[in-house]
Amino acid sequence: MANLKSLFPDRATFARSFRMAAWLGWQIESNWTDPFLFAIYSIIKPLSGAAILVVMYSIVSGGNFESPIFPYIYLGNAFYMYVGQVMTGISWAIIDDREHYKTLKYMYMAPIHMPTYLMGRGVARFIVASISVLITILFGVAFLHIQIDLAAVNWGLFFLSLAIGVVMLAMMGLILAGVTLMLANHVWFIGDATAGALYLFSGAIFPLDVLPAFLRPIGFIMPITYWLELLRRSLVGSVAQAFPTLAGFSNAQLLYILIGLTVAFGVLSAVVFHWCEFRARERGMLDMVTNY
Repeated sequence: MANLKSLFPDRATFARSFRMAAWLGWQIESNWTDPFLFAIYSIIKPLSGAAILVVMYSIVSGGNFESPIFPYIYLGNAFYMYVGQVMTGISWAIIDDREHYKTLKYMYMAPIHMPTYLMGRGVARFIVASISVLITILFGVAFLHIQIDLAAVNWGLFFLSLAIGVVMLAMMGLILAGVTLMLANHVWFIGDATAGALYLFSGAIFPLDVLPAFLRPIGFIMPITYWLELLRRSLVGSVAQAFPTLAGFSNAQLLYILIGLTVAFGVLSAVVFHWCEFRARERGMLDMVTNY
Protein backbone atom coordinates (compact mmCIF):
# COMPACT_ATOMS: atom_id res chain seq x y z
CA MET A 1 0.00 0.00 0.00
CA ALA A 2 2.73 2.40 0.81
CA ASN A 3 6.44 2.12 0.19
CA LEU A 4 9.06 2.77 2.83
CA LYS A 5 9.90 6.25 1.51
CA SER A 6 6.29 7.37 1.83
CA LEU A 7 6.32 6.36 5.48
CA PHE A 8 9.76 7.75 6.34
CA PRO A 9 10.85 10.68 4.14
CA ASP A 10 14.45 11.81 3.86
CA ARG A 11 15.56 14.80 5.90
CA ALA A 12 15.45 17.28 3.02
CA THR A 13 11.92 16.29 2.01
CA PHE A 14 10.74 16.42 5.62
CA ALA A 15 12.22 19.89 6.22
CA ARG A 16 10.92 21.28 2.92
CA SER A 17 7.42 19.88 3.41
CA PHE A 18 7.10 21.09 7.00
CA ARG A 19 8.62 24.54 6.46
CA MET A 20 6.53 25.45 3.43
CA ALA A 21 3.34 24.02 4.95
CA ALA A 22 3.85 26.02 8.15
CA TRP A 23 4.35 29.22 6.14
CA LEU A 24 1.32 28.49 3.97
CA GLY A 25 -0.85 27.66 6.98
CA TRP A 26 0.02 30.94 8.68
CA GLN A 27 -0.73 32.94 5.53
CA ILE A 28 -4.15 31.30 5.26
CA GLU A 29 -5.01 31.67 8.95
CA SER A 30 -3.96 35.31 9.29
CA ASN A 31 -4.79 36.98 5.96
CA TRP A 32 -8.58 37.20 6.32
CA THR A 33 -8.33 40.59 8.02
CA ASP A 34 -5.80 43.27 8.94
CA PRO A 35 -3.35 42.57 11.81
CA PHE A 36 -5.15 44.85 14.27
CA LEU A 37 -8.49 43.09 13.91
CA PHE A 38 -6.76 39.72 13.96
CA ALA A 39 -5.11 40.66 17.27
CA ILE A 40 -8.47 41.76 18.74
CA TYR A 41 -10.07 38.51 17.58
CA SER A 42 -7.22 36.49 19.13
CA ILE A 43 -7.85 38.21 22.48
CA ILE A 44 -11.65 38.28 22.57
CA LYS A 45 -12.24 34.69 21.48
CA PRO A 46 -10.43 32.94 24.38
CA LEU A 47 -11.72 35.42 26.94
CA SER A 48 -15.31 34.88 25.84
CA GLY A 49 -14.88 31.12 26.20
CA ALA A 50 -13.37 31.55 29.66
CA ALA A 51 -16.21 33.90 30.66
CA ILE A 52 -18.80 31.26 29.76
CA LEU A 53 -17.02 28.70 31.94
CA VAL A 54 -16.73 31.17 34.83
CA VAL A 55 -20.43 32.03 34.70
CA MET A 56 -21.41 28.36 34.61
CA TYR A 57 -19.12 27.56 37.54
CA SER A 58 -20.41 30.54 39.50
CA ILE A 59 -24.01 29.39 39.13
CA VAL A 60 -23.27 25.75 40.01
CA SER A 61 -20.95 26.48 42.95
CA GLY A 62 -22.68 29.57 44.29
CA GLY A 63 -19.65 31.71 43.50
CA ASN A 64 -17.17 29.61 45.47
CA PHE A 65 -14.05 30.58 43.56
CA GLU A 66 -11.83 29.73 46.54
CA SER A 67 -12.44 26.02 46.03
CA PRO A 68 -9.48 24.06 44.57
CA ILE A 69 -11.82 22.67 41.92
CA PHE A 70 -11.88 26.06 40.20
CA PRO A 71 -8.21 26.22 39.12
CA TYR A 72 -8.52 22.52 38.22
CA ILE A 73 -11.30 23.12 35.69
CA TYR A 74 -10.06 26.55 34.60
CA LEU A 75 -6.59 25.32 33.61
CA GLY A 76 -8.04 22.18 32.06
CA ASN A 77 -10.37 24.26 29.93
CA ALA A 78 -7.54 26.63 28.95
CA PHE A 79 -5.16 23.92 27.76
CA TYR A 80 -7.95 22.03 26.02
CA MET A 81 -7.93 24.80 23.41
CA TYR A 82 -4.91 23.06 21.93
CA VAL A 83 -6.96 19.94 21.28
CA GLY A 84 -9.49 21.51 18.96
CA GLN A 85 -7.03 23.84 17.26
CA VAL A 86 -4.25 21.36 16.49
CA MET A 87 -6.44 18.42 15.48
CA THR A 88 -8.75 20.64 13.43
CA GLY A 89 -5.86 22.50 11.84
CA ILE A 90 -4.40 19.29 10.45
CA SER A 91 -7.64 17.69 9.28
CA TRP A 92 -9.02 20.98 7.93
CA ALA A 93 -6.07 21.25 5.53
CA ILE A 94 -7.57 18.36 3.55
CA ILE A 95 -10.91 20.15 3.24
CA ASP A 96 -9.29 23.50 2.50
CA ASP A 97 -7.06 22.18 -0.28
CA ARG A 98 -9.69 19.90 -1.81
CA GLU A 99 -12.88 21.96 -1.44
CA HIS A 100 -11.77 25.59 -1.37
CA TYR A 101 -8.56 25.86 -3.39
CA LYS A 102 -9.02 22.60 -5.35
CA THR A 103 -5.29 21.91 -5.16
CA LEU A 104 -5.16 18.64 -3.22
CA LYS A 105 -4.45 16.51 -6.29
CA TYR A 106 -1.60 18.83 -7.21
CA MET A 107 -0.17 18.50 -3.70
CA TYR A 108 0.11 14.78 -4.32
CA MET A 109 2.00 15.46 -7.54
CA ALA A 110 4.47 17.75 -5.78
CA PRO A 111 7.71 16.42 -4.23
CA ILE A 112 6.48 16.67 -0.65
CA HIS A 113 5.68 14.22 2.12
CA MET A 114 1.94 14.54 2.68
CA PRO A 115 1.72 13.67 6.42
CA THR A 116 4.55 16.13 7.12
CA TYR A 117 2.81 18.76 5.02
CA LEU A 118 -0.42 18.30 6.96
CA MET A 119 1.35 18.58 10.31
CA GLY A 120 3.04 21.73 9.07
CA ARG A 121 -0.35 23.18 8.21
CA GLY A 122 -1.31 22.71 11.85
CA VAL A 123 1.53 24.98 13.07
CA ALA A 124 -0.49 28.16 12.52
CA ARG A 125 -3.36 26.80 14.59
CA PHE A 126 -0.85 25.84 17.31
CA ILE A 127 0.48 29.41 17.40
CA VAL A 128 -3.03 30.88 17.62
CA ALA A 129 -3.94 28.36 20.33
CA SER A 130 -0.79 29.24 22.31
CA ILE A 131 -1.78 32.91 22.27
CA SER A 132 -5.29 32.02 23.41
CA VAL A 133 -4.06 29.76 26.21
CA LEU A 134 -1.62 32.40 27.47
CA ILE A 135 -4.29 35.13 27.45
CA THR A 136 -6.78 32.86 29.26
CA ILE A 137 -4.30 31.93 32.00
CA LEU A 138 -3.15 35.54 32.48
CA PHE A 139 -6.78 36.63 32.75
CA GLY A 140 -7.41 33.96 35.37
CA VAL A 141 -4.36 34.99 37.40
CA ALA A 142 -5.14 38.72 37.18
CA PHE A 143 -8.90 38.74 37.75
CA LEU A 144 -10.01 35.33 39.06
CA HIS A 145 -7.29 34.74 41.63
CA ILE A 146 -5.85 31.61 40.03
CA GLN A 147 -2.79 31.01 42.22
CA ILE A 148 0.27 30.17 40.12
CA ASP A 149 3.58 30.60 41.93
CA LEU A 150 6.16 31.02 39.16
CA ALA A 151 8.95 29.99 41.52
CA ALA A 152 7.16 26.75 42.37
CA VAL A 153 6.21 25.83 38.79
CA ASN A 154 7.91 22.69 37.50
CA TRP A 155 9.00 24.24 34.22
CA GLY A 156 10.86 21.17 32.99
CA LEU A 157 7.78 18.98 33.41
CA PHE A 158 5.56 21.67 31.90
CA PHE A 159 7.50 22.15 28.66
CA LEU A 160 8.24 18.44 28.26
CA SER A 161 4.57 17.53 28.75
CA LEU A 162 3.44 20.33 26.43
CA ALA A 163 5.81 19.20 23.67
CA ILE A 164 4.79 15.54 23.94
CA GLY A 165 1.13 16.56 24.01
CA VAL A 166 1.41 18.65 20.85
CA VAL A 167 2.99 15.70 19.03
CA MET A 168 0.21 13.46 20.35
CA LEU A 169 -2.47 15.88 19.12
CA ALA A 170 -0.77 16.07 15.73
CA MET A 171 -0.94 12.28 15.47
CA MET A 172 -4.64 12.33 16.34
CA GLY A 173 -5.16 15.09 13.78
CA LEU A 174 -3.46 12.94 11.15
CA ILE A 175 -5.96 10.15 11.86
CA LEU A 176 -8.80 12.64 11.29
CA ALA A 177 -7.12 13.83 8.10
CA GLY A 178 -7.07 10.27 6.80
CA VAL A 179 -10.75 9.82 7.61
CA THR A 180 -11.50 13.15 5.91
CA LEU A 181 -9.82 11.90 2.73
CA MET A 182 -12.39 9.10 2.62
CA LEU A 183 -15.39 11.41 2.97
CA ALA A 184 -16.33 12.96 -0.34
CA ASN A 185 -18.18 15.94 1.08
CA HIS A 186 -17.53 19.13 3.01
CA VAL A 187 -17.07 17.60 6.46
CA TRP A 188 -15.91 20.84 8.07
CA PHE A 189 -17.25 19.74 11.45
CA ILE A 190 -15.19 16.58 11.93
CA GLY A 191 -12.37 18.19 13.93
CA ASP A 192 -14.63 20.24 16.18
CA ALA A 193 -17.02 17.32 16.67
CA THR A 194 -14.19 15.01 17.72
CA ALA A 195 -12.71 17.62 20.07
CA GLY A 196 -16.15 18.22 21.56
CA ALA A 197 -16.70 14.53 22.20
CA LEU A 198 -13.29 14.08 23.81
CA TYR A 199 -13.99 17.07 26.05
CA LEU A 200 -16.28 14.89 28.15
CA PHE A 201 -13.83 12.00 28.48
CA SER A 202 -10.52 13.77 29.10
CA GLY A 203 -11.08 15.23 32.56
CA ALA A 204 -10.81 18.74 31.15
CA ILE A 205 -13.42 20.30 33.44
CA PHE A 206 -14.29 17.52 35.90
CA PRO A 207 -12.58 14.37 37.24
CA LEU A 208 -13.37 11.14 35.42
CA ASP A 209 -14.86 9.78 38.65
CA VAL A 210 -18.08 11.70 37.99
CA LEU A 211 -18.69 9.75 34.78
CA PRO A 212 -20.72 6.53 34.82
CA ALA A 213 -18.48 3.55 35.48
CA PHE A 214 -18.95 2.10 31.99
CA LEU A 215 -17.72 5.34 30.36
CA ARG A 216 -14.59 5.86 32.45
CA PRO A 217 -12.39 3.44 30.45
CA ILE A 218 -12.74 5.77 27.45
CA GLY A 219 -11.07 8.52 29.46
CA PHE A 220 -8.30 6.23 30.71
CA ILE A 221 -7.24 5.16 27.21
CA MET A 222 -7.10 8.73 25.92
CA PRO A 223 -3.65 10.35 26.18
CA ILE A 224 -5.28 13.78 26.57
CA THR A 225 -6.36 12.77 30.08
CA TYR A 226 -2.78 12.26 31.27
CA TRP A 227 -1.50 15.26 29.33
CA LEU A 228 -3.91 17.68 31.01
CA GLU A 229 -3.12 16.19 34.42
CA LEU A 230 0.61 16.70 33.90
CA LEU A 231 0.11 20.30 32.79
CA ARG A 232 -2.03 21.03 35.85
CA ARG A 233 0.46 19.40 38.20
CA SER A 234 3.37 21.31 36.71
CA LEU A 235 1.60 24.64 37.32
CA VAL A 236 -0.45 24.04 40.48
CA GLY A 237 0.74 20.69 41.78
CA SER A 238 -0.80 20.86 45.24
CA VAL A 239 -4.24 21.51 43.76
CA ALA A 240 -4.13 19.09 40.84
CA GLN A 241 -2.90 16.17 42.93
CA ALA A 242 -5.81 16.62 45.34
CA PHE A 243 -8.28 15.05 42.91
CA PRO A 244 -8.86 11.33 43.16
CA THR A 245 -8.85 10.06 39.59
CA LEU A 246 -5.09 10.03 38.99
CA ALA A 247 -3.90 10.84 42.51
CA GLY A 248 -2.30 7.40 42.83
CA PHE A 249 0.07 8.06 39.92
CA SER A 250 3.34 9.92 40.27
CA ASN A 251 4.43 12.52 37.73
CA ALA A 252 6.93 10.05 36.27
CA GLN A 253 4.26 7.37 35.86
CA LEU A 254 1.91 9.80 34.15
CA LEU A 255 4.72 10.88 31.85
CA TYR A 256 5.55 7.28 30.89
CA ILE A 257 1.89 6.59 30.17
CA LEU A 258 1.63 9.72 28.04
CA ILE A 259 4.75 8.79 26.06
CA GLY A 260 3.51 5.23 25.55
CA LEU A 261 0.10 6.33 24.34
CA THR A 262 1.67 8.98 22.10
CA VAL A 263 3.85 6.32 20.45
CA ALA A 264 0.81 4.05 20.08
CA PHE A 265 -1.24 6.81 18.45
CA GLY A 266 1.74 7.67 16.25
CA VAL A 267 1.84 4.12 14.88
CA LEU A 268 -1.95 4.08 14.54
CA SER A 269 -1.95 7.41 12.70
CA ALA A 270 0.63 6.18 10.17
CA VAL A 271 -1.35 3.01 9.50
CA VAL A 272 -4.75 4.73 9.31
CA PHE A 273 -3.61 7.66 7.18
CA HIS A 274 -1.77 5.58 4.61
CA TRP A 275 -4.63 3.09 4.36
CA CYS A 276 -7.15 5.91 3.90
CA GLU A 277 -4.83 7.61 1.43
CA PHE A 278 -4.56 4.42 -0.59
CA ARG A 279 -8.33 3.94 -0.63
CA ALA A 280 -8.92 7.58 -1.56
CA ARG A 281 -6.58 7.20 -4.53
CA GLU A 282 -8.33 4.02 -5.63
CA ARG A 283 -11.77 5.65 -5.43
CA GLY A 284 -10.75 8.93 -7.05
CA MET A 285 -11.52 11.02 -3.97
CA LEU A 286 -8.43 13.24 -4.03
CA ASP A 287 -10.17 15.79 -6.27
CA MET A 288 -13.82 14.97 -5.51
CA VAL A 289 -15.52 18.11 -4.17
CA THR A 290 -18.96 18.73 -2.69
CA ASN A 291 -20.19 21.02 -5.48
CA TYR A 292 -23.04 22.74 -3.70
